[in-house]
Amino acid sequence: MNVLIIKLGATGDVVRTTPLLRRLSGSVTWITAAKNGVFLDGLADNLRHFSWEARARALDIPYDLAINLEDTVEVALFLKSVRPAEIFGAYADSSKRLRYTDNSKCWFDLSLISSYGRQEADRLKLLNRQTYQELIFTGLGLRFAGESYLLPEPIETELSGDIAIATNAGPIWPMKNWAYCDELKQQLEGRGLTVNVLPKRSSLLEHLSDVENHRCLVGGDSLPMHLALGTGTRCVTLFTCTSPWEIYDYGIQKKVVSPLLEEFFYKRGYDLRATTAISVDEVLSTVMAQLDVAIPVAGHVIVK
Repeated sequence: MNVLIIKLGATGDVVRTTPLLRRLSGSVTWITAAKNGVFLDGLADNLRHFSWEARARALDIPYDLAINLEDTVEVALFLKSVRPAEIFGAYADSSKRLRYTDNSKCWFDLSLISSYGRQEADRLKLLNRQTYQELIFTGLGLRFAGESYLLPEPIETELSGDIAIATNAGPIWPMKNWAYCDELKQQLEGRGLTVNVLPKRSSLLEHLSDVENHRCLVGGDSLPMHLALGTGTRCVTLFTCTSPWEIYDYGIQKKVVSPLLEEFFYKRGYDLRATTAISVDEVLSTVMAQLDVAIPVAGHVIVK
């Protein structure tokens, strides 16, 4: 069986899709954004990947199944040239309008291209209590049983310590950027803990090492969170405007949910109240509880 996966970005969304590779048999081809290729290199013997720019190279074989997790017309039109025997996800109809398959409704009904419209999609997303993996696996006729992420080997860095703080979730979701990172850092350091703010790196594989080299990661719903979940690093994740229920915690994540989550749910603008609604005290106590069960031994972390 030949399977094509199209998941371009964001990088965190690519990482959280990798559990599928543990369940798909046969040959898998993955088309992704060029920057994400480093996270797919050498993950599985039956996997090859191409950048979106080199997508024509994926047309060398026929596909039994195409899993399209993107919601753009451009990708859907490319899928027409693939001509897979079966499609899961978004496609373009004869009028070149975006549609999605019945078996992918559980995910795409909650998306930007929901047949219900954006407002109802966001309402359904707020009500949803299934994780991303459960929604995708179920649509594909599989049962998600906690299959872990697949990640490549990191490029080792010297940055290590007790707590890593991811302060910047990027420009698309400014309300993910919690306002009190500096205060949290000061209070943790006041307890004698080594705290590092994650730096920008030339390679995402160095970023992966930075996360793995700490006992606990603190930050928003972003790439570092997914890297923590994939490396078994305990994490405290602050949810200010996105769904905490879509994230599978793998038994190592503690979620701190904003009391104003519903007001700012999936809004991409900026409001100071969204970034200040979660208190330092709540995050501090949650971090300390996580450290109690993340014990450093000879430079590694044992998770109880």
